[in-house]
Amino acid sequence: MSAMAAAPPAGLPTPEHGMSKGRKALLSLVGVWIGGVVVFIILFGFKSHKAPAVVSGVFSPTDEFKLDTWFKLGPVAFNKGVLYLLITVAITIGLMAYIARRLKQRPGRLQVAVEMFYNFTRGMSKENLDNDMQRKYFPLIATIFVFILVSNLIGYIPLPVDSGETFKLFGASIPSFQIYAADTNVAFPLILALGVFVLFTYEGVRHHGPIGYVKSLMPGGIKGPIVGLIFPIEILSNFLRLVSLTVRLWANLLAGHMLIAFMGGELGVLVGDQWVQWLLLPFGVAIYLFEAVLIAGLQAFIFAILTAIYLGGAVESH
Repeated sequence: MSAMAAAPPAGLPTPEHGMSKGRKALLSLVGVWIGGVVVFIILFGFKSHKAPAVVSGVFSPTDEFKLDTWFKLGPVAFNKGVLYLLITVAITIGLMAYIARRLKQRPGRLQVAVEMFYNFTRGMSKENLDNDMQRKYFPLIATIFVFILVSNLIGYIPLPVDSGETFKLFGASIPSFQIYAADTNVAFPLILALGVFVLFTYEGVRHHGPIGYVKSLMPGGIKGPIVGLIFPIEILSNFLRLVSLTVRLWANLLAGHMLIAFMGGELGVLVGDQWVQWLLLPFGVAIYLFEAVLIAGLQAFIFAILTAIYLGGAVESH
């Protein structure tokens, strides 16, 4: 009886165990964060200390997205946007070649992961395309997904590509490190979207004929004078697919990178307060993780599945 009375209530931590390691680490980080804010306020106060470049207007948060030409190879201007595309192509081809070799040797966890990816991308094609279109366009849809995913993911790895800001290393001027994604240059998603637009228009014309394809854009059951109103809207909406594919990928990646930069310190630089930089730093880290873990894959998935939907819709009859 006395032993039962002395036992602690169920669910409460015992004195021997105390606080978990994870909770201790979290509280320690919060303490360091709050303490850092206090220290910066004590040292620098609330008075703004703007850098000369900010006061003169030389510094701009959008400068990191400028494409400074490093050198030219004929008509091609080589810049960080081109570099990121080349890295993406090399990683995508290398990854596919590596997987193809490994699958011939022996099955394992890699093969399970590849089969999951295959079923996932195959499902996008199967749900939106008929059998003939699946065989024809499944490789393209899967490649688009991988290519955009790789491009997005390497956009969150800091690389020395900011030629506008340099630092000295053994006497050499080295570009500053920054995160940059090829998608933040509107030309990249525009070219991808234009390719998709040409493909589904070609398939629609091939399947229905030129006049039939234009007629197929009209929803079924629409008759009478309202046709004169609905038909131009449907034609316009077909061309707006090009815009929506481009802007969705470009705007999401650009906004995400700008938010990371702002919360990671640029806003503090603009207002000239060190404590603001420290205060917003955890939010910058949180946005970085959110973008790298979720948005990178989500935008690749959306672009790929819309490609399948538009291709399938082009050969359907309303």
